[in-house]
Amino acid sequence: MGAMKDSSRSGDGRADAAWQRAVSAGERAALAAVTAERHERLYAQSGREFHATMAARHRAVEERHRTAARLQETYARRVRAWAAGRTDTPLAGSEDDHRPLFMAGVAEACGTLSAALALVGVDLNQLAVAASDRPSRGAQDLEYILTSGPGRDATRSRRAVHASGADLERRWPGYGSGLMALGLNSVAALPLRVPSGCLGALTVFDPPPALVRAGAFDAVADALTESVLLGPDADPGLYGGTDLRAVVHQAAGVLSYQTGSSVDNALALIRARAYAVGESLDSVARRVISGELKLA
Repeated sequence: MGAMKDSSRSGDGRADAAWQRAVSAGERAALAAVTAERHERLYAQSGREFHATMAARHRAVEERHRTAARLQETYARRVRAWAAGRTDTPLAGSEDDHRPLFMAGVAEACGTLSAALALVGVDLNQLAVAASDRPSRGAQDLEYILTSGPGRDATRSRRAVHASGADLERRWPGYGSGLMALGLNSVAALPLRVPSGCLGALTVFDPPPALVRAGAFDAVADALTESVLLGPDADPGLYGGTDLRAVVHQAAGVLSYQTGSSVDNALALIRARAYAVGESLDSVARRVISGELKLA
């Protein structure tokens, strides 16, 4: 009973934080809307392009904040349902306790069940990953193992990447067939753009084609970047739903010491092992660290 009360309190705390962030995002959206309306009136009176440009800019800010508010509201509802024990509410959660994940709401906003976010370093390797469910997490692991895939391409080019069916394997050998083995048949990857470059990518799996054609995921990617990850009320950990790749790099360091090889070569061995036997990267890494698995 005590554990249930603790989880309920924890769930209420996360839900309250999400609701507060939703309120803040809604307030920022309202302010942007007021400013946009003012410039629209001035443009109608004067015809000056400056006002048209400013109106469009503030409308984009409004949309971004409204999208962020909806994402936070969805997460808050899921957490409260989970904390109350309403298991009839569809929740995507961790393997251990099935707690709701923020990315499940992101996937829902994109009209699908599977979506993942990857933050990358200057070498485009994933530093942290958040996913809505097991297939999307498996897809991110696959891209990390192969160092090839839509998320990397979207990050590198700072452009959206779309592919489906046979085109997946043609563009990213090994990735396409692996994705289909996970039960996924199409992807849309959106860069998380910032003025200085790109933080990473949002990848949506099996997205509705009409939404892809309409560019409907741009607002979600912008909201994640500017409001959820970097905004005034940012939570880069997405309420604990983001996993760091630290354990994999720690294992590479251990293996490098054991074998006398470079860390890059050790990392390649870990990736190759995970790919060859279909084991998750984290599992291989933890077994290397514990000494259970020897790679040479």
